Amino acid sequence: MTTPATYDDANLILRLYEMRRETKMREARAWFVKNFYCKTVEEYQHVAPPGTDENAYMRQVITYWEMVASLITSGVLNEHLFFQSGQELLLVWTRIEKVCPTLRSAFGNPGMWRNIEEVAGRYIAYMNQNAAGAYEAFAARVSPHR
Repeated sequence: MTTPATYDDANLILRLYEMRRETKMREARAWFVKNFYCKTVEEYQHVAPPGTDENAYMRQVITYWEMVASLITSGVLNEHLFFQSGQELLLVWTRIEKVCPTLRSAFGNPGMWRNIEEVAGRYIAYMNQNAAGAYEAFAARVSPHR
């Protein structure tokens, strides 16, 4: 049995939503959803070369969701409450999942994006428990180039 969500959990989710509405973050999220379909380091470097606005957008989106995921993995934010409205984290994971192992190796950082990966795994289990195949349908819709 998990700990019930609290008003603090709800307030934190509302604050995280406010952060997503910030102008630069909206621009970064729109760019990411439209453009980030990388499976290889070469594709990653082509789509978001270091020093470009695109690279900044990519980093802003991924680090935002890594931060949110860290709140869940550390027990600060109730994951079941988050799962009811945080599907964008899964979109991000679905888009970075293929390139993640190679980038971890290339950057010498085996823990890179580990929180997103962990929370995404739990979220996928949650989705599929509630409706078999729900994640697969979601992934096919948000990342057709998988």
